[in-house]
Amino acid sequence: MPNVGILAIQGDVLEHKLALERIRVDVSEVRLPEHLESVDALIIPGGESTTIVQLIDLYGLRNVIQERVEAGLPTWGTCAGMIVLAAHLTDRRPEPLRLMDIEVSRNAFGRQIDSFERELHITGIDGSPFQGVFIRAPAVVGMSDKVQVLARLEDGRPVAVKQELRLATSFHPELTDDSRV
Repeated sequence: MPNVGILAIQGDVLEHKLALERIRVDVSEVRLPEHLESVDALIIPGGESTTIVQLIDLYGLRNVIQERVEAGLPTWGTCAGMIVLAAHLTDRRPEPLRLMDIEVSRNAFGRQIDSFERELHITGIDGSPFQGVFIRAPAVVGMSDKVQVLARLEDGRPVAVKQELRLATSFHPELTDDSRV
């Protein structure tokens, strides 16, 4: 059974943990560099991206995360996690980890009151559309040809992208009962 680490320094850590436990995956909370040694994959959850990045730097996680991901650690960023993984942001802050060749716009759809849900057709996921929950969500506004778009909104904006073993979603799959993502 794989051991999936959740970056547990800020954000919706509990929701990811419960979703992974529902599908019977071993879960570890990652707060310090040494916690990354025992995980087979990493999730960077939604939350407040500026705070997440500040805490990554405060706890000395930046270089360790970058090294592990570049060495092949499967990694998934949801919402703020997408911002953290990006190479570039349309905003000046925070300083992302530059692990995916994407440019991301924070709060691309507006403020909290502008949050929404949409049915998504995600490449590689069979069956009915996936219900995407978008809360102050980012969006991909640019990417290299190394990045594969897995899902788009009706206006064409990419909201799920993949690069090698790295996945980023603008939405929050952990807030649904659908475990396909």
